[in-house]
Amino acid sequence: MSRRIPRPPSWLPFDAFLVALAATVALAALLPARGTAADVAGGASTGAVALLFFLYGARLSRAEALDGLKRWRLHLTVLACTFVAFPLLGVASGGLVPYVLTPELQAGFLFLCLVPSTIQSSIAFTSIARGNVPAAICAGSFSSLTGILVTPLLAALLLGSAGGGFSVDSLLKIVFQLLVPFLAGQLLSRWVGGFLTRHKKVLGLVDRGSILLVVHTAFSEGMVAGVWHRVTPARVGALLAAEAVLLALMLTLSWYGARRLGFGRADRIAIQFAGSKKSLAAGLPMASVVFGAHASLAVLPLMLFHQMQLMVCAVIAGRRSRDPEEAPARDDPAGAAVSGPLSDPAVTVSR
Repeated sequence: MSRRIPRPPSWLPFDAFLVALAATVALAALLPARGTAADVAGGASTGAVALLFFLYGARLSRAEALDGLKRWRLHLTVLACTFVAFPLLGVASGGLVPYVLTPELQAGFLFLCLVPSTIQSSIAFTSIARGNVPAAICAGSFSSLTGILVTPLLAALLLGSAGGGFSVDSLLKIVFQLLVPFLAGQLLSRWVGGFLTRHKKVLGLVDRGSILLVVHTAFSEGMVAGVWHRVTPARVGALLAAEAVLLALMLTLSWYGARRLGFGRADRIAIQFAGSKKSLAAGLPMASVVFGAHASLAVLPLMLFHQMQLMVCAVIAGRRSRDPEEAPARDDPAGAAVSGPLSDPAVTVSR
């Protein structure tokens, strides 16, 4: 008689990409790239980041972006959460140094606050909670597009010497590694867009493989430089506590702030999920450009926050979907159109 394989708790979304990410970090710890191998990995990582942003540009539909401008109040609210409220809290975290966070971890914490929102997980959780799914799609897309320019510039301005400083060299690095490939993808999207659509699954593997390469290179450099000896379990615990407070503040601000602005329930759900999350897929390549050889510690806060936000938002989305008082109201024009879940959050929340 066969036995059932136990499933993980519903509040813990399983994500194969996160497993691969953890395995990549472990591999870098055991077998870090050194010498010539490190030079080759660094060059490959630079090329992978450029390829990622070329694909981001080629996939972006200008027609969908222009159509999304119709809900400009909602998008401005999400952008304010992502690129105003989050960065202000990140700057305030400077007061946690040196008693709670080390300067390196605080720089990573601040960078986390500058990263754009997610797309897939915002859509999945908004759908489960019976929110405005089309708004979540547009809001996540706008945030990602804005972040390509805003995140590196904010990092250059706010991180100071920890992120390489605001200089001509750092700006040129951002332009040539992020903006130029993105714009090239946009210009060529007319000819390559169909190919990318037909091979979406294969290119998804290219995306994730590129990110894993970036992570392995960053953590290898950290191991060779010995930076991990400066991070104690107590510091990691303090970092997790600080991130829990950050997430709680943004979930509260995005929900009640949207209510004060007069948004209906369906829109508030989209704003809360799109305005309180940060994209691991967009943040890791950007960190490799902004921090360079110091990226290993800088990406640790983002990696931990990513898993935390998935767990907490899965709980919130599930409870909203079961609460009879949270049924779509008559003032929510999108309510009837978004009453069913689009997809399984355990599969689609990786980015």
